[in-house]
Amino acid sequence: MGVPPDPGYQDHSGEALQGGKPYTLDDIRKLCLWGTLMAGGAGVEYYFGYQLPQNDLQCEDWRSRDRSWDYCRIALEFFRDQRIPFWEMANANALIGNTANDNTKYCLAKPGEVYLVCLPQGGTTTLDLGDHAGRFSVRWFNPRTGGDLLRTEIARVVGPGTVNLGPPPADPEQDWVVVVRVVAGAGA
Repeated sequence: MGVPPDPGYQDHSGEALQGGKPYTLDDIRKLCLWGTLMAGGAGVEYYFGYQLPQNDLQCEDWRSRDRSWDYCRIALEFFRDQRIPFWEMANANALIGNTANDNTKYCLAKPGEVYLVCLPQGGTTTLDLGDHAGRFSVRWFNPRTGGDLLRTEIARVVGPGTVNLGPPPADPEQDWVVVVRVVAGAGA
């Protein structure tokens, strides 16, 4: 169907149906935008469908998808502001136990240096640092609102091996991105 208009735009609910199953802008953010970025994709191109208000055939008001543009801006600012070397990173879902490569959680990694873990449904996970020894900082990013990285009770983990990243700082059922980065001078 395409990206639905923002909730409330021309009294639209913000939901669309695909095969009888509803989805929202939140699903687009979690599964399309962040799913693509965490797979190593260069970005997304949004389609507005042809059965939704302000669709691909007659869109004259780009504000109808204002939240979608905000979510893209937040993602771009995150990669820039956090100096994420995405061009040196690759998808590594197996490091967080997602060997099926499904939409439950994603990992983009430069092993031994920086790991991004995206949790579309919230919750927590473990991360396999493999044989990379050292101390790694653990910070959380809110892809819904952007802003600074947040600390939780687990501010650092130590490799090698599998480490628990702990729970998010708030809203445990919302989507979060975890930044795990080697602490300078702490590598082996």
